[in-house]
Amino acid sequence: MVITTKAFSQDLLKLDAEAEVARICDWMRETVAVDFKRKGLVLGLSGGIDSTVCAALAVKAFGPDRLFGIMMPERDSEADSLVLGELLAESLGVESTIENITPMLDGAGCYQRRDAAIQSVIPEFQPDWKSKLVLPPLMQGARFSLSSVVVQSPDGERQQARLTLDAYQTVVAATNFKQRCRKMMEYYHADRLRYAVIGTPNRLEYDQGFFVKQGDGASDIKPIAHLYKTQVYQLAEYLDVPEVIRMRPPTTDTYSLPQSQEEFFFSVPYDKLDCCLFGLNHGFDAEDVATGTGLSVDQVKFVYNDIVSKRKATGYLHRAPELIEPVLE
Repeated sequence: MVITTKAFSQDLLKLDAEAEVARICDWMRETVAVDFKRKGLVLGLSGGIDSTVCAALAVKAFGPDRLFGIMMPERDSEADSLVLGELLAESLGVESTIENITPMLDGAGCYQRRDAAIQSVIPEFQPDWKSKLVLPPLMQGARFSLSSVVVQSPDGERQQARLTLDAYQTVVAATNFKQRCRKMMEYYHADRLRYAVIGTPNRLEYDQGFFVKQGDGASDIKPIAHLYKTQVYQLAEYLDVPEVIRMRPPTTDTYSLPQSQEEFFFSVPYDKLDCCLFGLNHGFDAEDVATGTGLSVDQVKFVYNDIVSKRKATGYLHRAPELIEPVLE
């Protein structure tokens, strides 16, 4: 995108949705059918906006008979995710299946390892309690992104505690089993159908490393990784995906308590973060973005610093396996 104005405005993120959909679909057909020589696409349907737009793009590019959708609920999944995934599959007319991954996660010790880590900071926590991880909101002046765990007992009582580094890393490592198990299932179906696998990160997630390496970060194509989250919503409207999905707040659907992406990872509402990321990418000063978004200059500076920090911290996730010397010339 070429920027021809010095004034920042949220209008800079507006797309020609029709042209962008045509461009993405052309690229998908060329990449999957010609380069990969695959017959179609496999996609995990979560009921979220990103997977929904990717599904609609795949159908537009290949037709409904060349997309296979998979719903992969587990013990902690929101009930809405399965309902909305089935609704999307029906509205697009694509074949789909449900693969419950709870037994796989039980076998890997996902829940047991996670619960033990939580118990290290909240000893009374029990397996039948609910939990989630949260970050302090940068928009309210939080200076440090230190994770805490929120737990809820069966009678509704909540507690919150700061996680030690070891406990935090163990909780994340254990829950990462979920994304990796789902990806295993996607590639099983892709292999049997001779299809390719779609990855669904938008630009915020891809840039900031909001994905699991060899989990939801693994795929053959990522058709919306260049799009800001607000632009994904623009395509969703153009593609006329179900309104109930468009109106659903972005969620991680990873922990047993309801959890937004904002409180788990980004610490900033996605529309504000889009503006800050766009501003940083295109050389706008914090003062320019603040004027165009209604944020304070300090808030924009906080977000700019957090973006740069996350890029450094998650750079490893983008790295391909390293070789000591080239093998395939």
